[in-house]
Amino acid sequence: MSTVDVHTHALLPAVEAFVGELDPEGLAAARALDGRRNGSLSSVESGRMIKERWALLTDLATRLSAMDATDVDVQVVSPSPSHYYSFLNGDNSFRVAQAINSAIADLVAQAPDRLVGLGVAPVQHPDRMVDALDDARRRGLIGVEISSFGPPRTGGQAGTVELSDPALEPFWAAAEAHRAVVFLHPFGCSLDERLDRFYLSNTVSQPAENAVALSHLIFSGVLDRHPDLILVAAHGGGYLPTSIGRSDHAWAVRPEARHCAHPPSTYLQRIWFDSLTHDSGQLRELIRVAGADRVLLGSDFPFDMGCDHAVAAVRDAGLPDEVIEQVLVLNARNILTAATARPVASLGSDEGMQ
Repeated sequence: MSTVDVHTHALLPAVEAFVGELDPEGLAAARALDGRRNGSLSSVESGRMIKERWALLTDLATRLSAMDATDVDVQVVSPSPSHYYSFLNGDNSFRVAQAINSAIADLVAQAPDRLVGLGVAPVQHPDRMVDALDDARRRGLIGVEISSFGPPRTGGQAGTVELSDPALEPFWAAAEAHRAVVFLHPFGCSLDERLDRFYLSNTVSQPAENAVALSHLIFSGVLDRHPDLILVAAHGGGYLPTSIGRSDHAWAVRPEARHCAHPPSTYLQRIWFDSLTHDSGQLRELIRVAGADRVLLGSDFPFDMGCDHAVAAVRDAGLPDEVIEQVLVLNARNILTAATARPVASLGSDEGMQ
């Protein structure tokens, strides 16, 4: 039985260089914004961390060795969210999405028994998202990674794009129809410099952004209109699953919160969540509210805010054996089989690893 980690990343230096050629001013401005969001101390520490883990992010042999050492048979690899490049215009955003999709496809093709891949779709350009998804699928990827929102572009060209925006409807419909995985993973936060100390730019922003994005999807009725969408939320869904009672109360007492057909808590059983909660009690609560069939192994490999021993963390969380098997193996098997039409038994098999 193959353990499957659905939340792992790769860095793509050639893509970064390509973006630098397409829009050097935009890339410089984005790096400056990232520095302001994180603050000087965290920026220095993050640079040190990336240097230490560079081989894990860029070298296949190092990645496979780390997987073997942590009992992970299969990784679902997505680009580092730093590759979203939300400042790019529509045409360039699609060109870069193609480059990212190609790079991830090339990586997983080198170890098809151990890796499957996700591309990207630019939320800030809803009209290009279906094209990017189609490109990813043509390259053999199981779906795309998306951010929690599309930030406003410079010059006042457009406002923030939320996941509830009607302009995303063609994307949700295409993802549902093609059984493509949509992996929700934030990058950055609309709170910006308010989180520039104590590494709040990650510890608070990621779970907050997950909660906001998932709330947009739930309250707007997106999940009513697309019940077969394969939506996977990183970081255990952030703050939402363990505070869902407040959402249910708002749905009950506020008419403007009644754009979804059922109480918000019921939609947790329509979303998949990774296990990256950093707390066994929170993981057990996530399983209670979402269901044991809705939680997947996730490590955020190989970043330091991930879990270096994610399989062990699930095994040590005080869960029944049958639930551990669901989280480590069975739930991901169901998703991957639906998304690839390929039996997951062929992934991570002893024969394939020889």
